[in-house]
Amino acid sequence: MATEAAAENAAYEELLDNVKRISNVKNAAGILGWDQEVVMPEGGTPARSQQRSALSAIAHELLTDDEMGELLDELESQDLDDEQTAVVREVRREYERATRVPGELVEEISRTTSEALPQWKEAKAEDDFSIFAPTLEKLVEQKREYAEHIDPDKDPYEVLFADYEPYLGIETAEEMLTRLRDELVPLIDSIRESDVELAAPFDGTYDTDTQEQLSRDILDTLGYDWNRGRLDTAPHPFSSGTQFDARVTTRFDESDPLGAMMSTIHEFGHATYTQGLPDEEYGTPLGQSRDLTAHESQSRIWENHVGRSRAFWERFLPALKERFPDVEDASVEDIYKAVNRVYEDNLIRVEADELTYHMHIVVRFEIEKALIRGEIEVEDVPELWNDKYEEYLGIRPDTDSEGCLQDIHWSHGSFGYFPTYSLGSVLAAQLYAKAEEDIPDLEDQIRNGEFDEFHDWLTSNVHQHGCLYTTDELIEVATGEEFTADYFLNYANEKYSELYDLE
Repeated sequence: MATEAAAENAAYEELLDNVKRISNVKNAAGILGWDQEVVMPEGGTPARSQQRSALSAIAHELLTDDEMGELLDELESQDLDDEQTAVVREVRREYERATRVPGELVEEISRTTSEALPQWKEAKAEDDFSIFAPTLEKLVEQKREYAEHIDPDKDPYEVLFADYEPYLGIETAEEMLTRLRDELVPLIDSIRESDVELAAPFDGTYDTDTQEQLSRDILDTLGYDWNRGRLDTAPHPFSSGTQFDARVTTRFDESDPLGAMMSTIHEFGHATYTQGLPDEEYGTPLGQSRDLTAHESQSRIWENHVGRSRAFWERFLPALKERFPDVEDASVEDIYKAVNRVYEDNLIRVEADELTYHMHIVVRFEIEKALIRGEIEVEDVPELWNDKYEEYLGIRPDTDSEGCLQDIHWSHGSFGYFPTYSLGSVLAAQLYAKAEEDIPDLEDQIRNGEFDEFHDWLTSNVHQHGCLYTTDELIEVATGEEFTADYFLNYANEKYSELYDLE
């Protein structure tokens, strides 16, 4: 691929060497981050914050070195092939943003986020926003400063959003979220007015050790590569790593085994994308995932279009009954309805159904946008959060833990991240529609537990491209169309109209 094609291009080879060095430093920092969230002892934070801060500084120094700018300038004037052009484009973009941000600020942000994690955990455990508020205020100030350095003439939230989705643009996110809000709310209202109730077949206690075995059964069924991954637990489920080491975490609730199963499938989607990146391009943009809209599309395509399908439960229900014999009487239809129930009172985003999920995103999007723009203060967040939940979801959190403290993202300084969850869900439906067109018996394959062809389709059309294409280009290459919410909204209306007997 690109490395071989550039064998005689000394400048390009030197650029690749530098980029790989930066990637390895960042990947090492990623492992430290995983360790901090999963297994690090609580007392390890002071040292860990310094370690991660040092690695962030090293990566920043390597990226902003004058030599990088000189190599990029030299390569801009050369006749490059498509892969080389993509690598230069991606490195140029990172270089230009990074050179505008002082290294001291990069270190400060890294140190603050390391220290923020245990404070967020404590605040959530104690149900006390005031424990986390001072650090959140500090992070907001630091991220505003970061955005101002990158582009003082732009909306700071738009600058931060581009860290997670650099090519679709904030206008696309706002338009998509507005359309989802406008078209899903009437559907949700119709469901709540219907006489149909989709009750869950679980009523009891389901021990977490058995739930973990069930999660491992799911990963086996879907085709997770255990040689390049592992399963652990975390307060907030996530997946991280590289194509050689893509790790999954989940969490368990003794009263809700379906929650852990769906969380595991979701994180598997992220991990299988990472595992599907080309090995030979490790450390270069061609061996890295295409930002968070594409990444989230992979978790949502597996969670929603596979994991919430009748076909999947026709395959997997026997394994569930084997692990938990007290659900022996449950039918495929029972489980199918349970995993697709639209909740009237769910406060937790990661446990939300496919429809109200997007209202959770709208709440977070509107609040963090106002925070970064200075339209509200940190102290306003809990009350505003509760007001918006009441407005968009018809429910009001009783505690901060089930309200504004439920997500981990702000403790990472990840402002601008949330819209990509909805963008990814929309893209998942568009990709799945194309996959069904290309694999006519896809549903039968899922029913039979045969996932190889679907894996291959996703790898060929999404994973193996790395960052060769921009997000909008990748969508057109994979689906033959521009990005659209039509597929998701058609899918949602058809599926839930059938489930709830809507006219």
